[in-house]
Amino acid sequence: MFDKLVKINCYSKNKILRQAAGNLLEKFYCCEINCTEIDKSVLFAHHARGCTIAASKICANVVIYQNVTIGSNLRFNKVSNQWENVGVPIIGKNVVIADGAKILGPIIIGENSVVAAGAIITKDMPANSVAYGVNQFKPKDANYDLVYNSKMINFEKIIEANNKLIAKFSGKK
Repeated sequence: MFDKLVKINCYSKNKILRQAAGNLLEKFYCCEINCTEIDKSVLFAHHARGCTIAASKICANVVIYQNVTIGSNLRFNKVSNQWENVGVPIIGKNVVIADGAKILGPIIIGENSVVAAGAIITKDMPANSVAYGVNQFKPKDANYDLVYNSKMINFEKIIEANNKLIAKFSGKK
């Protein structure tokens, strides 16, 4: 049902259907998706639970995890009586945005990059980078995919790793 609602919300020409789908996404998944342009290949992990997505453009093969905010970083200048920092982000191709990341303002996130869990980004991010903390960037290691790869790990391997960690915590070998 989630994927169908996203398609209607993002691509339908019918304003009433888009609004209805948007309302249902908020009600059932606690997410809001409003983009000027969004590629049909964009993936939302965990049904975009807790996400607020307002972007100028989200390009192909972007993966967005839960509790992500993409939106504005407006301010009103009382002296000039003008709004400043107007606009919302552009997310380049093949970007992964991890849990709880915040991407705010009229900025560009470069292609093939990863925005780490909990990162707060308010400045342009170079392509092939990893963003972490507050506006911190480092080059992405081309030998690794972080957070997401289409060949996802077998669930049994995760359970096995968790059981080993529990044993370690419990003092067992």
